[in-house]
Amino acid sequence: MSRVAMARMSAEPLDAATCLAAVTDDRAGGIGLFVGVVRADDHGKAVTALSYEAHPTAERVLTEVCTRAATGDVIAVAAEHRTGDLVVGDLAVVVAVAAAHRGDAIEATHRLIDAVKAEVPIWKHQQFADGTTEWVGISC
Repeated sequence: MSRVAMARMSAEPLDAATCLAAVTDDRAGGIGLFVGVVRADDHGKAVTALSYEAHPTAERVLTEVCTRAATGDVIAVAAEHRTGDLVVGDLAVVVAVAAAHRGDAIEATHRLIDAVKAEVPIWKHQQFADGTTEWVGISC
């Protein structure tokens, strides 16, 4: 049985309860949950909207990242990332990790979100109130 309960990219609004439910297990003594939200400010500039674009391999890579996070006392892992147009306050990413002990759940959650941000080929196009835009996650 796979410890990866869910790993998906979604054009639909995210609900943290979905990831939480995916990892809920009677064997878990703790569940770590991270919810990334579109914020109104980035580096001192007012954000009005943003969009996420994902490479066709993004969901596969997300699954690989989740699989690597599902080790040791980790019981279940779930991750979901938005694509498409979002506005301030929308959920951009949700990850959840259930583990036998709270410390393991929290540590694995931290490692998982860091790996998602570093490895999954997703690009963010931010729009600012001053009319400028910025791509984040693209290396040239």
